[in-house]
Amino acid sequence: MKIVFMGTPEFAVPSLDILLKNGYDVVGVVTATDKPGGRGGKRLIQSAVKKYALEKGLKVLQPPKLKAPEFLEELSALKADLQVVVAFRMLPEVVWNMPPLGTFNLHASLLPKYRGAAPINWAIIKGEKETGLTTFFIKHEIDTGDLLFQEKLS
Repeated sequence: MKIVFMGTPEFAVPSLDILLKNGYDVVGVVTATDKPGGRGGKRLIQSAVKKYALEKGLKVLQPPKLKAPEFLEELSALKADLQVVVAFRMLPEVVWNMPPLGTFNLHASLLPKYRGAAPINWAIIKGEKETGLTTFFIKHEIDTGDLLFQEKLS
């Protein structure tokens, strides 16, 4: 099974690592574009996912726009059966609907609670004693879709 992984921050790296360690065929990684950083913003900073993917010799795509025809062609050419998303931006339907087995997302809350950005921060702000992770298939609305798995954490 061919998989495309999509993610950006350090939070996403363990998921990519698990896929590779379990022998899954990760044919490409989609992550954020490099950002200016350092003194005066003269140095480009790579995402944690990009750094890890390059260390592992994986193909990395960094589209400025997810609907750009060039990106869609490149993504389609990977012929992924499934896409796995962890801590990445919202995907347009043309992207999440591309692989035959669909696209699933790992979200850092017990959905439907704390849909959207910064779910861990919101759980802390709201004083939650328990939160968790949800894996679900992506649909039109943000952080909705058929649940695959939920794990509670205290």
